Amino acid sequence: MVRRNFIRQTAITTSGLLIMKDLFAKPQNKVYGHNNTTYTLDTSWAKTNTSQLPVKDCHEMVQDSSGRIILLTNETKNNILIFNKDGKVLDNWGHSFPGGHGLSLHNENGTEFLYITDTSKHQVYKTTMDGKMLLTISAPMDAGIYSKPEEFVPTETVVDKNGDIFIADGYGAQYILHYDRKGKLIKYFGGRGEGDAHLDNAHGISFDTRNNKRTLLITDRTRNCFKRFNKKGELLEIIKLPGACVCRPVIQGDYLYAAVFRSPNSNAPGSGFVTILDKHNKVVSNIGGNEPIYVNGILQPLRQTEKIFVHPHDVCVDQDENIYVAQWASGNVYPYKLTRA
Repeated sequence: MVRRNFIRQTAITTSGLLIMKDLFAKPQNKVYGHNNTTYTLDTSWAKTNTSQLPVKDCHEMVQDSSGRIILLTNETKNNILIFNKDGKVLDNWGHSFPGGHGLSLHNENGTEFLYITDTSKHQVYKTTMDGKMLLTISAPMDAGIYSKPEEFVPTETVVDKNGDIFIADGYGAQYILHYDRKGKLIKYFGGRGEGDAHLDNAHGISFDTRNNKRTLLITDRTRNCFKRFNKKGELLEIIKLPGACVCRPVIQGDYLYAAVFRSPNSNAPGSGFVTILDKHNKVVSNIGGNEPIYVNGILQPLRQTEKIFVHPHDVCVDQDENIYVAQWASGNVYPYKLTRA
């Protein structure tokens, strides 16, 4: 009896030690975020180094139909880096975008194209997926809204289903310029000003296709909000995000994702995070930021609470709801990956 008890107790103790050993061998990663919209962080996602493929500012990222993650930097040794979802570099190209800033992708009758904005060259380019130039758009001097080409400093584009191009002049005169697919100016709206229909740092633009609608979401970064317009340029809604200097709105499924460049204003360096809004445009999670709190339906000020990002500039969201984060002026780091917990 004593021997049987000894063997049983030894087995229990050994099992416990094995369980503890396994736990220590596989430590649980820290989880960031709120309201069941949480993530673990991988700062070493990119399987490369700056001596091979250097980056300066990692500005924007998109994912193509084959699942590749495409990064735009302003490093002219390799403006475009193409990764698989595991962070392996598959390809790189581009030496002519010293101000590479905005990157968007459009599927045109089954063929994908990239649209790149260059804030140093004051132009927008349509390219093939391997970098062949197809269209260049410069300042629309005939429109009478620019006195010199350098006043046009485009930061972002989005392309409609029919090929029409909407350009956000986010570092320039703050207009949203609407072109046809061949690069002919149709109209413009917004512009710098104090009224709600005007913009200040119209940094990003995208189509919001949630709720069976197709409207333009435009960043008003200095004023901590997104503004919804129809394609005629009429203001429909203001989505206020107090304390969040948001970049491009990225739509995936029912959610709106955005990098928050700085918080609570543009004079607070190194203070960004990632924010996520549901289909009702209510903030549900902040990665690296405070828990979103609403009082009488009003969102309380947002802020960075964990310094895991420096200047997040854009996010790319894959089909598994993982988030890839590009950062500006962050010590030449490659994008980080947030894996959905």
